[in-house]
Formats: sequence, structure tokens, C-alpha cells
Amino acid sequence: MDRPRQAEDQPRLNLAEAARRPETDPPHQGGFESARRTVEATWRIEAARIIAVVTRYVGDFALAEDFAQEAFADALRTWPESGSPRNPAAWLTTAAKRKAIDHWRRRDRFDDRVADLGRDLLATTGSVGTAAAASTVGSSRPGPRPTEIPDPATAGADLPWDPDTIDDDVLRLLFISAHPALAREAQLALTLRVVGGLTTEQIARAFLLPIPTVQQRIVRAKKVLAKAEVRFELPPANEWGDRLSGVLGSLYLMFSEGHVATSGSDWMRPELALDALRLVRVAAGLLPREPEVHGLVALMAFTASRFPARLDRTGAPVLLADQDRTRWDRSLIRLGHASLNRSTDLREARGTYTIQAQIAAVHASAHTIADTDWERIVALYGDLGSIRPSAITDLNQAIAIAEARGPAAGLERVDAIAESGVLSRYHLIPSVRGELLARLGDVAEARDELLRAAKLATNDRERAVLEYKARQLR
Repeated sequence: MDRPRQAEDQPRLNLAEAARRPETDPPHQGGFESARRTVEATWRIEAARIIAVVTRYVGDFALAEDFAQEAFADALRTWPESGSPRNPAAWLTTAAKRKAIDHWRRRDRFDDRVADLGRDLLATTGSVGTAAAASTVGSSRPGPRPTEIPDPATAGADLPWDPDTIDDDVLRLLFISAHPALAREAQLALTLRVVGGLTTEQIARAFLLPIPTVQQRIVRAKKVLAKAEVRFELPPANEWGDRLSGVLGSLYLMFSEGHVATSGSDWMRPELALDALRLVRVAAGLLPREPEVHGLVALMAFTASRFPARLDRTGAPVLLADQDRTRWDRSLIRLGHASLNRSTDLREARGTYTIQAQIAAVHASAHTIADTDWERIVALYGDLGSIRPSAITDLNQAIAIAEARGPAAGLERVDAIAESGVLSRYHLIPSVRGELLARLGDVAEARDELLRAAKLATNDRERAVLEYKARQLR
């Protein structure tokens, strides 16, 4: 049985918001569906890079996100007829820059009109005070401006991306999202929305919060950064450590969403998880003396090493007990061990990421599910819970107890967690209860619990697995 992810774990484009489908389907219905799939895939993979590039260009990442959304909406309107471009990311980046150019041209025309009105008023009144005001009208343009206006026909022609530039821009975006002017909750929500590409619904499920609460956090965060006129640049090196917690927390949640998607038809989003791993390795290079950075690298590397074995040929989930461990990526396991050793060498007191990496290391070291040192995992979850108490940590420990000491012992712990009601809106409790009840031979109740879990699940693949398990119980 695969472990539920941590609640602290982990902008996918909302096509309904970006552009409405015509009332009557276009003649080339297949063209619309093909374009929609291309737009969705490009958003999942390239949105953070596109927004980062446009943010560097306009200096305001709230504006940059708006321009990127408008560019994706244009793609949905034009690609069904013209066909998808050879390099969708370059096309979208160019389109977003054009939106910025149009925006500044409108601003210039507006400022010029205000200046004309000011001069007319000055001519009428002859007021010195008015003259002083009129002399500044049109010269003060609030908000950042692009440093140059490229030829729209060639903008983005240097794409596909230069790997160095990609990491630099996205990393800047991460550090901006972790600005100290923002509360920690706002930092995480904003980063997941803009850098991770998660919807507000997915972020809300990750934090176990109502959707409107997350929406308000994101809106307020953007306003705070705009008011503070935060520049699109890495902070001074002496400020990196102060923002590190927010950056790592956001990357952790991004990776977790890639590991098990909260919604949609795919169980995993590996490109998102691997992008988070790449970024945290960049952060480890910037801050080589920070143990928790290396701890997070280790956790992600151990977990990602199992990706090749987590799906079958149809894309259906393969749970931990059933995975072919010969398919696990040994190079990532070696990276995990090296990073974990680095973390523990730097500091004796372990942080939450390092402890979770130690749990993942136990799994990575076991040749079979039966070889797993479950008592060690039980103890490590106890250590984790003492540092950061969480119902998800308790549930994971209950699963480990079931493996180490039998399903009855695990079920007792799960029922105690269920009584708290913290996870009542989620499928985790009934799915674990159903599994343990089935092992104990209580088939009828196990089936009911699995079906209840399936109704609560928001990921299509996960729902299908739970329904299949329920059907197998007779």
C-alpha cells in the first residue's frame, strides 16, 4: 500500500477561464481538441518559464501572469485553424510580450492625454500650483516598464530555452514569491500558483483549506508585492537564508503534486516533480551549508527513483508493494544517499525534510516489500510528529504500524485519527481503513469504506483503483 503524501507536501491553466469554447463547435472539431491538448500540455510544462521570462521583461509578475494567460487564450482561438506551432512555448512567450507592448502603448496614450488635459488646465487658470502638477503629468508612470521592445516577429526566437537562463529566471520567481513582506501561507500559495502551475483547488486540498481562502491569499500576496515594488532579481546572498524556508516549502509541495496529482486524469505529473527536484538542487548549490536543502534533495531523489515503476503500460497506478524494484532509478538512489549524508553531516539535529528522506531511504534500501524495516519507519514517523505534528504524519505512522505489527494495531490508530475529524473531507482515512479491514477479513465493511473513499477521491486514476479494489471484495 502506497503511503499517503504529507499534508504539507505540495498555474495549471484553467481553460474555462482563459477562453470560452464557441457556442457551436468549429468545423474542424479535431483541430480544437488537438489545440486544447497542446495548450494544456504546454501550460503544465512551460508556464513557469514563460511567466518568469515575461516577468523579467515587464518587471511585474502579476502583470506577467495576466499576459501569459491572455497568450494562452489567444492560442486556443487561433491554433485550431492555423495549427499548433512547431515551438508552442516560443509562440506563447512572443504573444505574451506583445500583450506587454500593447499594454504600455495604451499607458503611453493615456498619459499623453492626461498631459494634454493638464496643459489645457494650466492655460486656463495660470495657477503656479497647477503648473507644477502639470509639469509632472505624463512623466510619472507608476509600475515597471520594459527595458526594450523587441520585434514581435523575432521575440522568443532564441527558444527553446537556454538551461542556465531557465533555472535563473524560475529561481528568481521562487525567491520573489518567498519575499519577507509576505506571510508564510501567502508565500506558499503564490509560489504554487505561479511557479508550480497548480490550480487554487489543488492548492486548497494540499493545505486542507477552503478554496476561497486560498484565492484571497494569492490576490493579497500579489497586491503586497506590487505595493512594495519588488524587483525581478535574486535577493542579496545574505538574504537567501531568510527566504529559504518559503522556497523549500513551495518546492516540496510542487514535488508532491507531481508525485500524486490531486485531480485530473493522470495519477502523476512527473515533469512537475522533476522540475522541483532540479530547482532544489540549484538551491543546494546556492546554499551548500544548509542541511535541510540537502535533506529535501535526498527526499525528492529517493521518491523520484520509483517513478519508472509507479505506472503500468496503461498509465494505471502500481502501488509500492507491487512495484518491480529492478526498474527503480539507481542513479537517483545514489544521489539520495549522498545528499542525505551531506545533510546529517552538516547538523546533528534533523529537520523535517531530512527525517522524511530517512524514511524514503529505508524503502530505497529494501529489496522487497517484506524486507522493509517497518519498525524503523514507525520510529522515524514518531520523530517527525514530535517536530511537526500532523494528522497525515499520524496516518502514515499507522500504516507503518499495520505493516510492522499487524492490521489490527494499525486500524486502532487509524480509528483514533478518524475520530478527530481533521481528514473527514478526504479519501485517505476510508481508503486505509478499507485496506486494513480487508486484511482482517471484514469484507463487507471494507468494501463500503473503499467505495466511500472512491467518492471522495478527486484524482480519476486513484478513484479507479479504489473502485477496482472494492469490486474484488466478495
